[in-house]
Amino acid sequence: MIYRFFLLILTGLFGHLIAPSTTTFRPSNTRIDRKAVVARHNVVVTRFDSMQSVSVGNGEFAFTVDPTGLQTFPDLYQHGVPLGTQSQWGWHSFLNPQQYRIEEVYKDYESHGRKIPYTYAYSQPERKKLASDWFRENPHRLHLGQVGFGLTKADGKSAKPQDLKNSHQVLDLWTGEIRSHFELDGQSVDVLTVAHQNQDQLAIRVKSPLLKTGRLTVTFRFPYASGDWENNTDWESTQRHISRLQPLTSKSAVIERTLDTTHYSASIGWSSSASLVQEGAHAFVLKPTGQLTSIDVSCRFSSRPTGETPASFTDTQKNSYRSWEQFWTSGGAVDFSGSTDPRASELERRVVLSQYLTRIQCAGSIPPQETGLTYNSWYGRPHLEMHWWHAAHFAQWNRIDLLERSLGWYQSVRKKAKAIAARQGFKGVRWQKMTDAEGNESPSTVSPFLIWQQPHFLYFAELCYRHHHNQAILEKYKELVFDTADFMASYAYWDPATKRYILGKGLIPAQERFKPEETYNPTYELAYWHWGLTVAQQWRQRLGLPRNPEWDDVLAKLSPLPVQEGLYLAAESAPNSYTFEPYITDHPTVLGAYGFLPASAQLDVPTMQRTFDKVMSVWHWEDTWGWDYPLVAMSAARLGRPKQAVDALMMKVTKNTYLPNGHNYQRNNLRIYLPGNGGLLMAVSMMCAGWDGYAGSTTPGFPTDGSWNVKWEGLNRMP
Repeated sequence: MIYRFFLLILTGLFGHLIAPSTTTFRPSNTRIDRKAVVARHNVVVTRFDSMQSVSVGNGEFAFTVDPTGLQTFPDLYQHGVPLGTQSQWGWHSFLNPQQYRIEEVYKDYESHGRKIPYTYAYSQPERKKLASDWFRENPHRLHLGQVGFGLTKADGKSAKPQDLKNSHQVLDLWTGEIRSHFELDGQSVDVLTVAHQNQDQLAIRVKSPLLKTGRLTVTFRFPYASGDWENNTDWESTQRHISRLQPLTSKSAVIERTLDTTHYSASIGWSSSASLVQEGAHAFVLKPTGQLTSIDVSCRFSSRPTGETPASFTDTQKNSYRSWEQFWTSGGAVDFSGSTDPRASELERRVVLSQYLTRIQCAGSIPPQETGLTYNSWYGRPHLEMHWWHAAHFAQWNRIDLLERSLGWYQSVRKKAKAIAARQGFKGVRWQKMTDAEGNESPSTVSPFLIWQQPHFLYFAELCYRHHHNQAILEKYKELVFDTADFMASYAYWDPATKRYILGKGLIPAQERFKPEETYNPTYELAYWHWGLTVAQQWRQRLGLPRNPEWDDVLAKLSPLPVQEGLYLAAESAPNSYTFEPYITDHPTVLGAYGFLPASAQLDVPTMQRTFDKVMSVWHWEDTWGWDYPLVAMSAARLGRPKQAVDALMMKVTKNTYLPNGHNYQRNNLRIYLPGNGGLLMAVSMMCAGWDGYAGSTTPGFPTDGSWNVKWEGLNRMP
């Protein structure tokens, strides 16, 4: 017992109970040459490859391009990383003439003698199936419009990708600018592409002798929406939407868009003599006139019609340069140069590109979808259990403002989350899993039963407090913290027979391999419940409020983490956790109880050591996901296994593939996966800076055998 007590202290087991750290750590006085680190990972594209598109954006808006610097050949990329134009506000719903109601898809599950209604995706009968499908598909995120080049060969035919020669494109990460060069019939074309950092706008500068011969134009095409799981464009239903051109000045115009009840606009401005003409119901062409060899074009998308001309290319470029330099020169940085481990350069590349990608894809006003603002997955909907993986790292890299941008969304959907909890007979708010910008819950056979997204808000709030450490932040988030904890305490069922609180039945854990009607007391969720309620009590104490006795009762009597034969089980209801094939696939979240989370007094470190070894030896790693490798790495680091932490981050499996553009590839219909990028950043920050209570080397997640030369600065310790 004495040994265990000292082990708890040495491993920082009580770190979450002490005053949170607000210190940003730097291990040496040697400053990192940040620009050099970033520049050596600029993305270079020299050919048309459907998996190598690159993007500009600002967290609210993103625009993805091919080697021309625009979306000139979208069909080539449809089954790769598509050339999307998406925003946080761009949503659409099909009309509902059948008047489906969400109540039609509620399904009761019995739990402890009580029937609890869940928002279920029915496969039959037909009416319920159609209702389920409608609410899953609506609303869906829009592709706002394709902006490309019209390129004509000398023989008058439209150019194809193979007609473009000497392509060379660079995504300059330091400035957020894409520089593209190619040649058509021996004539050069040079393009600069940038995104405004405060508006949903792209801007380009084009230089080419093809402009004066009319062989290079700029095209704007607008699709109807699609309710497909992935594809978000319908080019066939031209009669179902309206595109109306309205001139503003001699060098600007606005295209007003109407899709059923959805309205938005695209404002277009240009620098030189040109005319914008309509050449189809939803196709427009900007045709330079005169002897031009260069032109600037800007296009701003807006949820509301506007009579304002968009910002010029020059102003947008300056805005992009300034904002990106501020981003890279503030916050955290790592430098692995000088390492002899052959994986160091690749890990550094993933780190740098993941910072860029999460900045433009995941730093918006609502939680992102898993494919960000590039193309749809799950109809474009956010998954709240993934919000931690998308955005928690911003706090650890000392960019707390990028995390806080999306936290206000929880307040906006609080009423709907409270209604879910009340409908099911619980207190507080039950945070949605698969949702939309308005906080509507999506029908699913899995999503409504998940609970591990629930404590995420407590984690976010605590990260904010650790950064600001003031009364204002406590007041800002206290009601959401308390509502979140109220649900957690009321969800835990008091079992009079065993005299303990139980999570489930009627849940699916983070490892989505278990049936809701059978599953109870998953290890990771038990640990997260305990940690979350502990944090909520700390918030009450910081505010000068008494501890909540209901929360304390759950904390004192919550079921222990389930153990069998010296190993933590995936769930108490799964004694065959390591022998039943489906249970050794998907997320190994049992390790999250000590890695993702700090330990609690419930956790026995030697048992977790054995569990870690078991997971590593039996797991089917090809059947995992992009954030699982950071999850394992964080557990390995806390357990004092730095070599295995690095091995986990760099595991050679399909879903740990990082494309040349930095995206984390998963499978054929999920070619990018931003939770993997965000998880990587969280793991690396923790492997560098450590965690509360840690007192060892300056880089606890990296081997000290001389193979890794790790320099870092501006990172924060993990709870």
